[in-house]
Amino acid sequence: APFPPARSPRAPARRLHARARNLLVPVADEEHPAPATPSVAPVLPGRPVADRPTVRAPGPETGAVGGPPCPWCGTPNRPDRHHCARCAMPLARGEEEDEARLPWWRRILDGRRNAVPWAGERPRLRRTFDRVLRWIVAAVVIGLVVFLGMKAPAGIQATRDHFAKRSLVSPDDFAASRNFPGHKPDLAFDGLSNTWWGPGVSGPAQGEWVEARFDEPTRLLNLIITPGVSTKSNRIRESALPHRVTATITMKDGKTKTRELVLDQGPGGQTRAFGVGEVTKVRFTVDSAYGATKKKQLAIAEIEFFGPSGDN
Repeated sequence: APFPPARSPRAPARRLHARARNLLVPVADEEHPAPATPSVAPVLPGRPVADRPTVRAPGPETGAVGGPPCPWCGTPNRPDRHHCARCAMPLARGEEEDEARLPWWRRILDGRRNAVPWAGERPRLRRTFDRVLRWIVAAVVIGLVVFLGMKAPAGIQATRDHFAKRSLVSPDDFAASRNFPGHKPDLAFDGLSNTWWGPGVSGPAQGEWVEARFDEPTRLLNLIITPGVSTKSNRIRESALPHRVTATITMKDGKTKTRELVLDQGPGGQTRAFGVGEVTKVRFTVDSAYGATKKKQLAIAEIEFFGPSGDN
């Protein structure tokens, strides 16, 4: 008998390769039919809704014939009602008006009896700090008004003096603590710069004074003091010059005021502000002097007063 054919050694390898290939090839799944779309879509169960209250239009009520009318809108109401059926306002307004009217001081102190404001018209809340601040501001304003009222006349007079024209005012009488022979106190008010007054003592002449007097109360605005024996610069060293002078002013009512005058060390007149009114006399007392020595005495050539002119 013939022998069976010999098997090729590659046959088992081919079969394994085919089996592995079958495992790698995807196999389509079984197809299932799509569910049919229903003709009516499903709906969630509904929620129960409460019935809305019936709103009745405002107007006269049943059985309100002959009832009291509302004092606010005039709608008639049933006699047993306390508030209007239309506007809901109290019906007892007429009774409150019939009450006895309290005195004015009771109405001011009793703030609880004030009428209650309407809704939407109520004032804003006032805090304690706001009230305190309001009283402080009111006190400051009142104080300023009182202060300005007291100072207003002086301010008006000062304004008039500032813009007023000046004119020379001559004293009616003169006096001095002492004087050098031939140099009386009236020479310091004669309007001449080459005549002078001197106390007749050497040194600074501290405490010596010269005085001008007025028969009628006079208003003075400025004064000019010319120190020395002349206005010429070559004669300025012939005498001591006043440095600090105290002006004692006597008023019409007898009261006195003082002004401190500080003069410069130089020739010529020196103008100083001197705004006072109702003056009867002015005394100039020497407190210190320039260039005072044992061989020199103090000298004042001229003192001139200026007041408001009659053309103002």
